[in-house]
Amino acid sequence: MAAVEEGLEPQLAAAEDAAEDAADTVDAWPAAPPLLAGNRLSLDLYPGGCQRLLHLCAQQTPQLLEVEFLQLSGHEDPQLLEATLAQVPWSLPHLRSLVLKGGQQRDALGACLRGSLTTLPARLSGLARLAHLDLSFNSLETLPACVPQMCALGALLLSHNHLSELPEALGALPALSFLAVTHNRLQALPTALGALSTLQCLDLSENLLDSVPPEIGGLSSLAELSLASNRLQSLPASLAGLRSLRLLVLHSNLLASVPAGLARLPLLTRLDLRDNQLRDVPPELLDAPFVRLQGNPLGKALPDSHSPPGTPMVPEMPRLFLTSDLDSFPVTPQGCSVTLACGVRLQFPAGATTTSVTIRYRQWQPEPRLVPLGPHDTLLSGVLELQPHGVAFQQEVDLWLLFVSPRSRRCREVVVRTLSDDSWSDLETHLEEEAPKSGPSSFLQPVTVQLPLPPGITGLSLDRSRLHLLYRAPPAATWDDITAQVALELTHLYARFQPPSSPAPRYWLWYTTKACVGHLAGKAWRRLRLHHVNLIALQRRRDPEQILLQCLPRSKVDATLRRLLERYRGPEPSDTVEMFEGERFFAAFERGIDVDADRPDCVEGRVCFVFYSHLKNVKEVYVTTTLDRQAQAVRGQVSFYRGAVPGEVPEEVPAARHRKGVDALWMATLPIKLPVGPGTGRRKLPRSEGLGHRANLSLAPLNLGDADTGFLTQSNLLSVAGRLGPDWPTVALHLGVSYQELQRIRHEFRDDLDGQIRHMLFSWAERQAGQPGAVGLLMQALEQSDRRDVAEEVRAVLELGRHKYLDGIRRTSLDPGGLGPTGPSASKSPERV
Repeated sequence: MAAVEEGLEPQLAAAEDAAEDAADTVDAWPAAPPLLAGNRLSLDLYPGGCQRLLHLCAQQTPQLLEVEFLQLSGHEDPQLLEATLAQVPWSLPHLRSLVLKGGQQRDALGACLRGSLTTLPARLSGLARLAHLDLSFNSLETLPACVPQMCALGALLLSHNHLSELPEALGALPALSFLAVTHNRLQALPTALGALSTLQCLDLSENLLDSVPPEIGGLSSLAELSLASNRLQSLPASLAGLRSLRLLVLHSNLLASVPAGLARLPLLTRLDLRDNQLRDVPPELLDAPFVRLQGNPLGKALPDSHSPPGTPMVPEMPRLFLTSDLDSFPVTPQGCSVTLACGVRLQFPAGATTTSVTIRYRQWQPEPRLVPLGPHDTLLSGVLELQPHGVAFQQEVDLWLLFVSPRSRRCREVVVRTLSDDSWSDLETHLEEEAPKSGPSSFLQPVTVQLPLPPGITGLSLDRSRLHLLYRAPPAATWDDITAQVALELTHLYARFQPPSSPAPRYWLWYTTKACVGHLAGKAWRRLRLHHVNLIALQRRRDPEQILLQCLPRSKVDATLRRLLERYRGPEPSDTVEMFEGERFFAAFERGIDVDADRPDCVEGRVCFVFYSHLKNVKEVYVTTTLDRQAQAVRGQVSFYRGAVPGEVPEEVPAARHRKGVDALWMATLPIKLPVGPGTGRRKLPRSEGLGHRANLSLAPLNLGDADTGFLTQSNLLSVAGRLGPDWPTVALHLGVSYQELQRIRHEFRDDLDGQIRHMLFSWAERQAGQPGAVGLLMQALEQSDRRDVAEEVRAVLELGRHKYLDGIRRTSLDPGGLGPTGPSASKSPERV
């Protein structure tokens, strides 16, 4: 029999010892990476995540009070994990999301391993703000008692566990809107489930349900319901009362009839009844465009029965097709036919067992210690282990194993051997040659297709609603969208699925920025192509504030530029980027340049595009600047990003720091330069001009700097002040200005941004007068504030002033040897630039 793990509930003293040991272990680590990132604490990927959290709790870190999202791994030691979770209600009182998933570890075959979590401490019911709880990929056999007491819970994920039932208390959650209990062992549902009036999405697929309680019709807000891959033979008529239902998935069951009222649901857009036992359906459903009925024996008569009249009909034997993530299946007295993911088939006849038995299986790699071979023996398959050991069946069980005869030698005899009591014995074996498949067959040999994900897309970050699998079977000339007909398993780089049987099919994995494929899927093989394009930004020669933005294929760049360069000028085109037909992107002007446009394709200063190769994709906009262009030109840039303009438009400068990441949406950045304003030229302002009516600062002539680093004059500082804009508080803090003085300047000049900047800069300059290294401190503060453009201009001013100073010395013959300034004469001010 299978070994059953038995564990004792950890005592409080053991939990405290585990917490103390965890704190000592973390203290012994040489350097721990920063764990807290705003209101998120992600410890599921760190080794010893529970120990790190206990260490933070022991230190009473004040940032823990701000944490709202916590992630821990379900593969931690069970005793340590329970001790850690017991500290959560007191240390993280504002927690809104708790993720305790397993599945981060994989076995030798690449399948996800379940976590060790079997229960939760009762203290977690004190999390009054918890709205999201994820316990997927663990070893839960019953739902922890604290879960139904979490009154604020809105989303509960329990998939890939060992749950055989749900408690009636689950119906007491007043705010629950999402419930997923897929890939478990549920055999019945609680009647209290119908009391969840706020539930919008319910997923109960891949379980052992043979009926649904009528109370499910009380889910007045339910929009999505999935009962796929169960054992349902009928449905309650109360399903027709789900007036908010939009999606109903019932494929891979044993349904022989469905309620006719489902066709009258007002919002229903999809009813999936594939692969059932439906021989007749109501006419309303048969003609409905949103109903899928493939894989049903529609119109076929019941098989002839040779039993005398009055003999009760024996139901058809259930058929189970296991996916790669399932390692067990149930066997009932009714019997069943099971096809494993590895291609092995088992048939348990009716009466093989008197009670329900759960069979677990595992496939071992062939090893000499497992399978003793003779001198002329050849192993033709792997080793299949079935648990629990020693189960006695009342009827003969048929087993089919797939094998391929080796080419090097001829098989004279093929036998199936079984290991019992440390000895191998031969079973009665018959060879069967697999016949070609001409239609639906009772035996399925699973074939897995693996397709690489599109460039720049990973399985951890993509939006599944935008991923589509297109299918074409020659000689058909159109592609069909079969995304909903297969189960896509996503890894970091690939998508795997088991295709439907078809001669020489062709598959295309498509990731689109559109939320729905719609009618384009039928013509995707002609219309959707990947293009290599360039992005350009040109300025009109007569009016540089008029900017031309264009996206065009690489083959048309040279001809377009030759045609436009008579009227426009600008930088070279961007590097080539890849773009799909119909893909959205937008252009954002950065560093002080704004769009002066009132047009529907401009959203908060971002110009929207939709790329089509047969269109010109040209936009002309006028731009302005919030910076002072009276002293010098303004340099900015325009960047292009994939996708639509987000609802909460982020600042472009922080986004540019991360735009070269793996999944970045940034495509290209091109420089833009607006010249000095017309008719202004360079001028020297009086010392009180432009400082506002509250200015009490006397701008006496000053020479900031020394002979080694150069000098900056009043005119130079005014130019710097005109370029800082909203970044001036950051520059001030890096210059050493206290926060109190910063607040005082903001209050005194609260209606004058230029006055705030100039007052701060000249106050700092007067305090630095006569001190060496002041100019270097200014340039360092500008670079630390991400204003390298201003720092480069200051460096250019210093270099120009140094050259003019040396030229003046040579002209007056003060330095006939051509040496640089030395001695006291070096402290004289250079000529102003």
